[in-house]
Amino acid sequence: MKRIFVVVMAVVALCASAQPSRPKLVVGLVVDQMRWDYLYNYQWGEGGFKTLLQDGYLCNNTIIDYVPTVTAAGHASIYTGTTPAIHGIAGNNFMLNGKNVTSVQDDSERSVGGNDKTRGKSPRNLITTTIADQLQLATNFKSRAVGIALKDRAAILPAGHHPVGAYWYDKGSASFVTSTYYMNKLPRWVADFNKKHHDEIASDVYNTPVGTTLTFALAEQALINEKLGQGEATDLLAISVSNTDMCSHYYGTHSPKVDSIYMQLDKEIAHFIEVLDQRIGRDNYLLFLSADHGGTHSYPRMTEHGLPSATWYHPDALVAANEVLEKQFGVKGLLKEQMEYTFYLNHEAIASNRLDYDVVMRAACQALELPDEIQWAIDVANIDSYPIPTILKERIKLGYFPGRSGEIYIVPRTGVYAGKKEEAGSNHGTWSQSDSHIPLIFMGWHVTPGETSRLTHMTDIAATVCAMLHIQSPNGCIGTPIFSNE
Repeated sequence: MKRIFVVVMAVVALCASAQPSRPKLVVGLVVDQMRWDYLYNYQWGEGGFKTLLQDGYLCNNTIIDYVPTVTAAGHASIYTGTTPAIHGIAGNNFMLNGKNVTSVQDDSERSVGGNDKTRGKSPRNLITTTIADQLQLATNFKSRAVGIALKDRAAILPAGHHPVGAYWYDKGSASFVTSTYYMNKLPRWVADFNKKHHDEIASDVYNTPVGTTLTFALAEQALINEKLGQGEATDLLAISVSNTDMCSHYYGTHSPKVDSIYMQLDKEIAHFIEVLDQRIGRDNYLLFLSADHGGTHSYPRMTEHGLPSATWYHPDALVAANEVLEKQFGVKGLLKEQMEYTFYLNHEAIASNRLDYDVVMRAACQALELPDEIQWAIDVANIDSYPIPTILKERIKLGYFPGRSGEIYIVPRTGVYAGKKEEAGSNHGTWSQSDSHIPLIFMGWHVTPGETSRLTHMTDIAATVCAMLHIQSPNGCIGTPIFSNE
């Protein structure tokens, strides 16, 4: 009997030693349209970015390996460890079953907490798993995840397919809302938050620091009310700061309004780190900060200082190209849609008028190439036949999802971005360093302070977090761990 007891205890000890050490909480912080060089361009106060820079591990050469570099694709790629070609989020908008949809549009669901007749949202367009999903699989669904942001896609995609909840700002109702995909009634703590902060929520959250403060305040309430980091399994809190992007689009990089938002962001990060340290403990949470994409300086800002810059206004390009094609083929609207830097051919018009698809494609590409603005207009299906740098081919391929992405991809000349010359706002979406070079910092649990300038990738973030936690990477992950907790 004694021998049996010893054997049993040995087995128990062996099983216990096989269980990996994990933090209580993973916090993902994504700053929308944050350029990498912002880390070093601002004079940060105490406790915020300064703490991340001092106590974190910095990856100073993190690159997005696909185009288009836009919000939905970026958030999806960070948390899945893969690119639009695999996770399916081909842009902020794309074609789905012949219909123009947003990245998180789901007509089978409805809004909860605002106007219940408003079209619903969900992560169903995301076809791969996320860090949150893998945590749940590894813990027999004991892990809990929450997504918080002003933008719906920035809250929904990081939280994965089975979170406790995802909450975003609804301008129409001036409140934070969710969807019937997650629940049928807004949690009491979110409803109370909306009531308590009604005046701030109804103000200009897009172009003022108020949006940043509200985002972190709601995230703190999620931390407290959902008891994240208090259970037996590792939880995940995904926070995205959206107004850094919204304000930049209107006023441009380093405008006084954008600067004020980053100064407030620094304060909010400082406060949130204090909250995490007190509630969870620095050694019990793993935090990473990154961006969904960077941003190109505006034409006025560049040309004011004699630096090369140019703009390309895509609605005009669509009209002009269709006029050229109509003269050549006698058919209107042969280019059906334009989304960001991609164009969709009108397959119905081509077929009904018995036109040769390949001939129309070549003519469309020629019509879209503009000497001063567009370097290449590419038939993506035949991209290998184009004399363009291999690195650009690979980024286009990694961003292309058949049936969702446009058949023609536009590669602007370096420094050219979508917009009008007179507009002061910045933009993004291209392969350039301005748009694809993003910040990446890890801090907290099992992270040794330091930095590297070796090449790392956006897709490495999920791979790194999962390796540290000893869980399987998301099922479409193509990234490589930057370091582990070994």
